[in-house]
Amino acid sequence: MAGLQRIRVIDSHTGGEPTRLVLEGGPDLGAGPLASRVKRFRDKFDAWRTAIVNEPRGSDTVVGALLVPPHHPGCQFGVIFFNNVGPLGMCGHGTIGLVASLAHLGKVTPGRVKIDTPVGVVEAELQADGSVAVDNVASYRKAKGVVVDVAGIGHVRGDVAWGGNWFFLVEDHGQALHLGNLGKLTNYTVHVRQAVNAHGFPEVDHVELFGSSPHAGAHSRNFVLCPGHVYDRSPCGTGTSAKLACLAADGKLAEGAAWVQESLIGSTFTGRYRWLDHAKGEIAPTITGSAFVTGEATLLLDPRDPFCWGIR
Repeated sequence: MAGLQRIRVIDSHTGGEPTRLVLEGGPDLGAGPLASRVKRFRDKFDAWRTAIVNEPRGSDTVVGALLVPPHHPGCQFGVIFFNNVGPLGMCGHGTIGLVASLAHLGKVTPGRVKIDTPVGVVEAELQADGSVAVDNVASYRKAKGVVVDVAGIGHVRGDVAWGGNWFFLVEDHGQALHLGNLGKLTNYTVHVRQAVNAHGFPEVDHVELFGSSPHAGAHSRNFVLCPGHVYDRSPCGTGTSAKLACLAADGKLAEGAAWVQESLIGSTFTGRYRWLDHAKGEIAPTITGSAFVTGEATLLLDPRDPFCWGIR
């Protein structure tokens, strides 16, 4: 059909959180550093984002991954992650899904691969059992014990930390971390994020609540509010990286020791770190998890369709 555009994708989930990898047919962002290309994507090609991940083809939970040529020397692939409200700096579960999808396509084999992202180079290792270990970007805590006054809730204390995205991490929240409490958890974290942004941290777009896990072997369970008012079904790779940075700074987790982080639905990531700079509190986190390919498809963009470019 004349005017019909086709986008080839492969879908996967990592710990329950979906990733839609765009292989062919996406927008041409040109060359140059990925930090420049993601800005170009945001400013000039946002309709492609909404067409790929928003309804009616996607949903609020789908994270897109646009495969692009890398810019940084030594990288085999480049990727730009995005969700229902805009581009993301990095995405831990998405990187695991990316590698698993590339392995499914025969583009990578067990071993290490370098991936260029808008926030820096990450390395991943496809392991023999199919799991993927991601060496994330340098992570650190920016502010400890920040107290914000949340309307209708009161004072909430948490840490501001970077793990590839910006997080506000809260331990003393009084919330029950289970699926039956999803509505209250979402409402609570939305209001906390608004308060944190107004308090002088406008960069924070994720809120992570954490507490004890009901399952043996997991050190913690979390609830992570992502941009767009949706929660992460996975334990959140960048959120776990931010959490590791806080644990390291407080001396609560030794370098190289394993931290098993559980999500609200019971999936787990294993995190470890090594120190990069004690003085700055910077660590190099490694997040290990598994992803599974759920489908291969060609998305069709029909200009006659009033929702061709997604529901915004």
